[in-house]
Amino acid sequence: MLSYSKITDIFCLVDEFTQQFTPFLQKHSLGNKSKRPPIMSPSEIITIMILFHLSSFRCFKHFYIFYVQKHMNAEFPKTVSYNRFTELIQSNILPLTMF
Repeated sequence: MLSYSKITDIFCLVDEFTQQFTPFLQKHSLGNKSKRPPIMSPSEIITIMILFHLSSFRCFKHFYIFYVQKHMNAEFPKTVSYNRFTELIQSNILPLTMF
């Protein structure tokens, strides 16, 4: 898989992008915001999605459960369950696409 420094580089790029994109998204979004913020940040969610596409895994579920949750605890200490993560992907698909 990728080295720790490469994962950190990807995360920093994504985090800078989301910090600039989030105010624009909040200004132009429709509907109510959730009352409780998610445990994982949008930067973490997008980074995990990018890492999946750079990995050799074919199934995202196996990648998340058997690799991210077991071997990447140092990089992502507050992972959520797979079902919750798929719900969080839906709210972060636009920033991921724009990145």
